[in-house]
Amino acid sequence: MDSEWCNVKLSVYPSRGLVDEKFTVLVQKAPPGFQMTIHVLHQCEDGNSLEAFAHYTADACGTVNLSEDPSMGGTYSGVEPMGLIWSLKPVPGSKPGIRLSKKNVQTPMEFTISVYKGHQTEGFVDQVQLACVVVERWYMAPGVRRVPITEGGLIGVLFLPPGPGPFPGVLDLWGGGVDLLETRSALLASHGFASMTINYMDPFRKNEETSETALRVLQQHPQILSSSIGMLGLSFGASVTFKMAAYSDVVKVRNAWMKYLSLNASKIRVDTDNQVITRDLLLPIPTDPTMKVDVGRVQCPLLLIVGEDDQNWPVSESAQDIKEMMERAGNSHLLTILSYPNTGHLIEPPYSGHVLVSTFVIECITVDLWGGEMVAHCRAQEDAWRKILLYFRDYVLRSDVKAHNWEENF
Repeated sequence: MDSEWCNVKLSVYPSRGLVDEKFTVLVQKAPPGFQMTIHVLHQCEDGNSLEAFAHYTADACGTVNLSEDPSMGGTYSGVEPMGLIWSLKPVPGSKPGIRLSKKNVQTPMEFTISVYKGHQTEGFVDQVQLACVVVERWYMAPGVRRVPITEGGLIGVLFLPPGPGPFPGVLDLWGGGVDLLETRSALLASHGFASMTINYMDPFRKNEETSETALRVLQQHPQILSSSIGMLGLSFGASVTFKMAAYSDVVKVRNAWMKYLSLNASKIRVDTDNQVITRDLLLPIPTDPTMKVDVGRVQCPLLLIVGEDDQNWPVSESAQDIKEMMERAGNSHLLTILSYPNTGHLIEPPYSGHVLVSTFVIECITVDLWGGEMVAHCRAQEDAWRKILLYFRDYVLRSDVKAHNWEENF
């Protein structure tokens, strides 16, 4: 029997691809009915490690296919082809608050997937692996170019898809407290959009002024279609995006402009002590109606993505406010709302995992509760990202510019 399970074969296809691309994990040549644990280990750039694992039983042919067969337990259960990635958690003994992340997008994230005998729950470092495969996942597809941006005093990075262009553009705004996060912009460029991410939390400039400068840089870039530029905002980035859509002269009124907003700018509540972020951060205050963005002024398509269990931002209530304001202004036809039950604040690209609690400090205010339930949240991320890309292609990508399947270059 020992010789049988020693011949176990593990394969992952594709073993190299984009972070939002599914892969298939296949175990073969195991004894029929063989119980096994499939484990993944990822070492973060800061030296911390994350792991996930699931229990499976081989079929009569000695095979387990994670795309078809259910996990019987572990960090996830049921048929979840990408559960090994989105259920990653800090290894036992790690400091709290660690999550899957990437700073240097010019290198891949590596995941070591292994097979172990029996249904194990701990002590993997001391176990004997039956088979092992290293999988690479990239934010930058082959040929994507990373260009630092300093024009107009900006601190940012522009990602350009392969080829001469011109390309549709996206200004990508992350949330408050994030200096510069490049992952989503790199991934957008891998799907054919020239995407710029900037540090807009400049204490000496208004956030809207910094964003307007960034939009002008995109408009004037020779490889970007000046008439086909959209904005994407998450958390505080959505606040800035809403204000830009409603008030900025740089945002021209044409259907080519699209605003993807994962949250909204009407209200905000932070941490368990119900502290309120002040005007100094240019964020709305719940008790002050004059701080609401007049979305009735918006004359471009809006995609609002709502996590119904957002514990950081009262987004469901605010989404209803936005809908009613736009209906009164007669521009509700421009609004599309995607609302996801049991989904929290951080609706990020697929397989980023679910973060319920983390340490986040801005102006001495700690925000540590994001909300959501793991499975529902991760499925919402996958669905929302697919629809974001489709929405961009419908409203930002001009009809004479065809999207390219950059994944084929891997």
